[in-house]
Amino acid sequence: MDSATGNFGNDFGLTIQDTDILATQSSPQNPLDNLAKLEIPPEVIRTLPANFAKNHRILPFEIVNGTIHIATAAPGNQRVVDDIRLLTGLEVEEFAAPVEQIIEKIAECYQVTVEKMIENLNPEKAIVGEGKNLHDIEVMANEPTVVNLVNLIISTALRERASDIHLLPFENSLQLRYRVDGLLQEKPPPPKQLHAALVSRIKIMGDMNIAERFMPQDGHIQINHRGSRVDIRVGTMPTIYGESLVMRLLEKNSRVSTAAELGLDEKRAALLSRLVEKPHGLFLTTGPTGSGKTTTLYSILQSIYTPELKIITIEDPVEYELHGVAQIPVRPSRNFTFATGLRAILRQDPDVVMVGEIRDSETAEIAIRAALTGHQVFSTLHTNDATGAVTRLLDMGVEAFLIASSLEGVLAQRLVRKICPNCRVESPITDALRDKIEALSGRKIEGVFYTGKGCEECRQVGYRGRIGIFELLAITPELKELILQKRSNAELKTAAQRSMMTMHQDALQKASAGLTSLEEILRVSSGDLSE
Repeated sequence: MDSATGNFGNDFGLTIQDTDILATQSSPQNPLDNLAKLEIPPEVIRTLPANFAKNHRILPFEIVNGTIHIATAAPGNQRVVDDIRLLTGLEVEEFAAPVEQIIEKIAECYQVTVEKMIENLNPEKAIVGEGKNLHDIEVMANEPTVVNLVNLIISTALRERASDIHLLPFENSLQLRYRVDGLLQEKPPPPKQLHAALVSRIKIMGDMNIAERFMPQDGHIQINHRGSRVDIRVGTMPTIYGESLVMRLLEKNSRVSTAAELGLDEKRAALLSRLVEKPHGLFLTTGPTGSGKTTTLYSILQSIYTPELKIITIEDPVEYELHGVAQIPVRPSRNFTFATGLRAILRQDPDVVMVGEIRDSETAEIAIRAALTGHQVFSTLHTNDATGAVTRLLDMGVEAFLIASSLEGVLAQRLVRKICPNCRVESPITDALRDKIEALSGRKIEGVFYTGKGCEECRQVGYRGRIGIFELLAITPELKELILQKRSNAELKTAAQRSMMTMHQDALQKASAGLTSLEEILRVSSGDLSE
């Protein structure tokens, strides 16, 4: 793909159009119900050349009584069947299978992977960026090898459900890592000599300045990958050994999760529903970067949407598109910030406003005054717990009486990895682990707990996907009084915990239910989950 917008090649440089090659579904008698798990003998794979299999999206998977069985997304092409007969000397029987599964299996069987491609590169012939001029680097960035490698790195990351791709240079090497379920996984890196060309290629895709290598830059790439639109946020940062690069992957066609799917139990989901359906007031989600705050707000907006409500959001960036919601991206380069955008939004007669993040006192004050003048306002803050939202707003200079009058509720959250259901097993608790968990929770832990032993489904990690752990704070009259008195966060927390389940308690419940492990709770908490 040579432009920032357009169809994106898969692992073999092929372009999958939206609907013209949608796979025919397997019939009940089809032996290809699970192509990914099918063991194909090497001698069967060798019957067809790799290029033929890739070009026609055809996979040979067995030979029975002089007949070769092939998986195809478009059966009935007599010319292709004749070619296979000629190449193999065998009769041909076709079986329908989804094109995406065929492409992935071809990649596996014919070894078209990032690792294999990097293995086959000849570093001696690569251009070293520091010793070449801009024209040389730009030419190298458009070489088929570099283009295909970048495409393959991105498509592999999407297939492995990565949220971010990291490319970090060191003195004599590069580091390539994918963030999957919140943790970075190291991958075989490209040769250091290709660093400048790879970064330049991604900059070209993101409409960035390839000549600027000593200042941070941000870019945006939009691609189509297997029928889904993917937005990629690109960020570069100069280091002593060249530019570090991060790509954040956002699948626009992803369905917004419900409260239950996010991890809220029935009782707190009902309380959340009551808090967010009020006609006016401020509701906040809090947590560190990457804890799923915006995803939760999207879920809330989806749950309250009706045609009678005008909902407007201002975000940086717009991560998912919501039906019936006017979504506005901030543009700091043009001085269109959260504060300036929020002022303009309030002149658009909205009923509900979502502000992607309250970053400064100006945005906080406008949001709170909007909540006091009949608008329902949602936003996010970076705090460790729910009551910390109050002290954070006070630190920004917001008057206590404004917070007490406007704030209706706060949902603090983290994301923990879910144990892979395919390989979940009971796990005995070591004394050291028990001591650490009990020190965090302040109480003895009992019951059966689980872990994942690792399997093909989870790539031997033992975890697959993530789920939220939450504490939902409803602002009661008692808490309003404490806010007016500007009491400390510790006092607010003590009062809140009389009626609120903390994140640590929620995490232990999920561990007891087999959704996550005690080790994962300990990794995420690091001693800072509310008790």
